[in-house]
Amino acid sequence: MLIHRLDIPALPVLLPLGVLLMVVSVVVLHRRGELTVPRVAVFWLAGWYAVAVVGATMLPMSLAWGPDAAPPDVSRILWVPIVDMRKRDFVLNTLMTVPLATVLYLVFGVREWGRVVRTGLLLSVTIELTQLTLLLTLNGMRWADVHDVMSNTFGAAFGYVLLWRLMRYERFRRLVELGRAGRPVRAGHDATAAAR
Repeated sequence: MLIHRLDIPALPVLLPLGVLLMVVSVVVLHRRGELTVPRVAVFWLAGWYAVAVVGATMLPMSLAWGPDAAPPDVSRILWVPIVDMRKRDFVLNTLMTVPLATVLYLVFGVREWGRVVRTGLLLSVTIELTQLTLLLTLNGMRWADVHDVMSNTFGAAFGYVLLWRLMRYERFRRLVELGRAGRPVRAGHDATAAAR
């Protein structure tokens, strides 16, 4: 039997990726002249959030191909809305994208509801198409699920509403603005000065 297999574990991929994103974020902030402790913390949290999303949606990954490989398990493709819905997965996928609006605002300055929702939708479609492609071509063992697109998009929209409701409170708003990228940094401004 001619079957090629590749097992990609989670931690050996995710940990170096997270550390790499931490280093890149410090370099980017330094080049922009925005290197402060709160901004580094925000960028690091955003990077580890991205790593968590990759881990939750892609890893670990088991692939198989070759003339004698089993055919794709098409039962893992769920395209009928509501009928095939797995409720627990719907809730977890919603929760996964709730922080997206905050990350987009803090790192990229995105304030518009439409951009946040479109980003959540595009992110989810990209994930599901990747999972579908791996499932059909390399016997990937993930699910391609239309409900994930719905729940991820809903989570992004809900996260936007939650963020801007909380931004009405001055303490929360000050804390968020402290770490937001793209704002000028005063000379000698650091976390201790900002906290006073």
